[in-house]
Amino acid sequence: MKKTVINLLQKYNLDELVQWVDLIFVIIEISIVLFVAWLVIRIIRRIISGIEQRVTIRATGDDVKRIQTLSRVLRYIATVIIVALTVMSVLAGFGVSVAPFLATAGVAGLAVGFGAQSLVKDYFTGFVMLIEDQIRQGDIVEIAGKIGTVEEVTLRYIRLRDYEGVVHFVPNSVITVVTNRTRSYAYSVIDINVAYKENLAHVTEVLKQVASEMRLDPTIKDNILGDLEVAGLENFADSSMTIRSRMMVVAQYQGPIRREFQARVKVAFERENIEIPYPHLVLDNTPKTMT
Repeated sequence: MKKTVINLLQKYNLDELVQWVDLIFVIIEISIVLFVAWLVIRIIRRIISGIEQRVTIRATGDDVKRIQTLSRVLRYIATVIIVALTVMSVLAGFGVSVAPFLATAGVAGLAVGFGAQSLVKDYFTGFVMLIEDQIRQGDIVEIAGKIGTVEEVTLRYIRLRDYEGVVHFVPNSVITVVTNRTRSYAYSVIDINVAYKENLAHVTEVLKQVASEMRLDPTIKDNILGDLEVAGLENFADSSMTIRSRMMVVAQYQGPIRREFQARVKVAFERENIEIPYPHLVLDNTPKTMT
């Protein structure tokens, strides 16, 4: 086709344009490559999104978040691969041989690998965590000493937002233990302090009554999965006894359920005249006699 264009230009005495034919064809080829790359990325993303939607319809609970996380990572990987291939194609279009770059990249990659071990570990650890389904977008986790909601999961890092709204970017290579607080169910552990004079059986009865009332409340009953379990007397403090109990709740609702339970317990204790103690000091003013 290039020869045909050149012949046409020479036929119409447009020899001054012949020298631009090669450049024009290179620009056209590169434009086609860029357009095809853009189109392929769009198609792959739509395919992945379509698969995600179909699978999500059949999935339930935590599987939905896992599917969304894997979908995002697959789109990211596909985009990186296509961009890399596009760059090599563009270089080849300009007449730049890619083979020396690949050979150099192999040697340089070996050298850089020793200095970028943490980066390689980031990607490897991120890949393993995704395969093992340790973390999903939307989970509340504790990693590397930080607690928060997972906003983004990549092969390089995990982005957390804590209770104060502070965002933490945690490299995957520093994650050794993942504490996930949002899998299926959790226990809301509640410690209640009462005075030493109180009857433990009566206190336990009141606590269970409060829990039963909460399970009937339409605004929160769907987040409570089981009855209150009273473990019993946990320890003796300076001015109180600690009674430990727990309630099975939907994951992520440990805090709200605990706070609601404690607020209702305070009201119930006031109604039942059960003392909630506080530290105090008793002074003995009795005069002492010397013997």
